[in-house]
Amino acid sequence: MENKIVIIDYGLGNPLSIKNMLKKAGYGNVVISKDSAEIASADKLILPGVGHFAKGMENLHAQGLVSLLNELVLEKKIPILGICLGMQLMTQFSEEGACNGLGWIEAQTIKFNFKNKNMKIPHMGWNDTCFLKKPFTEIVFEENPPRFYYVHSYYVHCEKEENILCTAEYGTTFTSGFVKESIMGVQFHPEKSHVF
Repeated sequence: MENKIVIIDYGLGNPLSIKNMLKKAGYGNVVISKDSAEIASADKLILPGVGHFAKGMENLHAQGLVSLLNELVLEKKIPILGICLGMQLMTQFSEEGACNGLGWIEAQTIKFNFKNKNMKIPHMGWNDTCFLKKPFTEIVFEENPPRFYYVHSYYVHCEKEENILCTAEYGTTFTSGFVKESIMGVQFHPEKSHVF
């Protein structure tokens, strides 16, 4: 039986475009849900997100999902992918709203701060992405390095180098993806990145 993927609906983000991308990639058993029982039945989870960090944490708490997600991810080791804000919410703290996150990874979410006024915030558009870990380093991409689509004003700073999955450049080198056990996060939007 095909693994069940649940995209967590906590009121921020674009869960339908992620579901459509997964369907196009050949995954049939994909559900968007805010229901605790449905989320608990997942074989794999996706935490999407577009918006404000503090609002994201507020919504997760209001829906009673934080303790459930802690149980599923930290205790049961259900694989989870965080996308954009979803990735940032997995960190310990964000400067956006001066708010604590889920704390699943030793990392902080920091605002881009450039002296060069030509560097626009948010960072928006296509950007080369350098993967540092297998199996991604073994993938033969159509372009090398592959280009993914980004829209963000904040970035993640990992405290442990071994958690950095990939990096990108925008005024500075930043962590564009991390991995720790069954937890993975990407700053870019795979659902908007076409062949990538």
